[in-house]
Amino acid sequence: MMLKGMLILTLTAAVSKLHPPPCSGHGDACHGANPTQLAVLFASYVFMVIGAGGIRPCNLAFGADQFDPATEPGKRGIASFFNWYYMTFTFAMMASSTLVIYVQSNVSWSLGLAIPTAFMFISCVLFFVGTKIYVKVRPEGSPITSIAQVLVAAFRKRALKLPDDLKGSLFDPPHLSSLVSKLPHTDQFSFLDKAAIITPMDDIKPDGSASDGWRLCRLQQVEQMKCLVRIIPVWSSCIIFEVTVVMTSNYVVFQALQSDRHLGHSNFEIPAATFTVFTMAAMTIWLLVYDRFVVPLLQRVTGKEGGITLLRRMGTGVALSVVMMIVAGLVEERRRSYALHKPTLGTASNGGAISSMSGLWLIPQLVIAGLSDAFNLVGQVEFYYKQFPENMRSMAGGLLFLGLACSNYLCSLIITIVHRTTGGHQKSNWLAEDLNQGRLDLLYFSIASLSALNFVFFIVCAKWYRYKTSDKDHEIALQTMEIKSSV
Repeated sequence: MMLKGMLILTLTAAVSKLHPPPCSGHGDACHGANPTQLAVLFASYVFMVIGAGGIRPCNLAFGADQFDPATEPGKRGIASFFNWYYMTFTFAMMASSTLVIYVQSNVSWSLGLAIPTAFMFISCVLFFVGTKIYVKVRPEGSPITSIAQVLVAAFRKRALKLPDDLKGSLFDPPHLSSLVSKLPHTDQFSFLDKAAIITPMDDIKPDGSASDGWRLCRLQQVEQMKCLVRIIPVWSSCIIFEVTVVMTSNYVVFQALQSDRHLGHSNFEIPAATFTVFTMAAMTIWLLVYDRFVVPLLQRVTGKEGGITLLRRMGTGVALSVVMMIVAGLVEERRRSYALHKPTLGTASNGGAISSMSGLWLIPQLVIAGLSDAFNLVGQVEFYYKQFPENMRSMAGGLLFLGLACSNYLCSLIITIVHRTTGGHQKSNWLAEDLNQGRLDLLYFSIASLSALNFVFFIVCAKWYRYKTSDKDHEIALQTMEIKSSV
């Protein structure tokens, strides 16, 4: 689907009948796209959206499934896989943000779109060539159906009182799955346990399964649902973190346009859109250093797999996002002050004066943004993969992108509110088209305050969270506690 969408999009630029004619530039009105041209363009987007929806949630889980989590090399391979995945991902984004955009801007749009289309074709060929050597985990039922059954059964039995001998009253048939590890019973969210309480109305088949899965659920279904419920608060805190990422990437280009983008005293100007590459470069370099050097060092110090817990890694990213927004606000304050009180370097395309402050001052906030992404975003992916039940890993892969989508909508809402509350005739519009007349720095400081509150919320969620353990791990932990108490 993705390849088909990219191919159609390339054709809209290459075939003259599939795009409007260029504007004459002599004051004549430009001709817009006709319905057929719009239909072809939107069809390419639809195919790419469907393709991305199939690739992004699944490729991370599929790649990690190639490692055996029961072995030490497999565990190390899974942890490294997420780091290397995002390192190559950001490297590809750097190439597209520089080389491909240069071709599109200076050569032709058709060639610029043909390049990623060709790479997509090569990736499809390589993927199908390796089909016979992949580890393929067979699905065991729909996790969405299982979640719905637990909710429905718990609602139907909401009037039941939890018995004193709760564990003995729960429907817990023998665990036969070779894919999904057995989870021990936990006392969190006990209202969900009602879905597994056996009542006289519940009928159990001779093979040990429930006759009606919408009235009686297995204990394992309930515990899998609890895993999902425990993750939601942590995931929600990461949405605010991602707002900082979206906000800086949106406005750093406008800041660069109204800054001195020359390298030293040369005539070369760094393209404004290229500044986002510094975030990707910082993330790529740090992931390489972190995986090869920092993690082994931390593992020797702490004795933990990965060096630090996943929640601590994610929390480090959230803390860095606060620092990043403060630095961004201070830099914007300096850029605006230079533009208002010192000689300017001309006029930008938006009509605002170009500040004499060097655009290189934007690099620190972009580097910190890349580091925060490396800690939080990559940590999120690994956290969801390891904490979701094995049969929900595709859902885990989609949770990150769902959070990114929510953060984009939330960012748009914040911008709309700021425009409406500060954009009156007698008020200073923080987000004026000319940044020198606005107060983007105050918006950055406001987001920093919101991020600081979110960091506190994340710490609360992290302290409350219980890591998923298998039934074997639970037994080992109990035996260890018994040995310690006897000693």
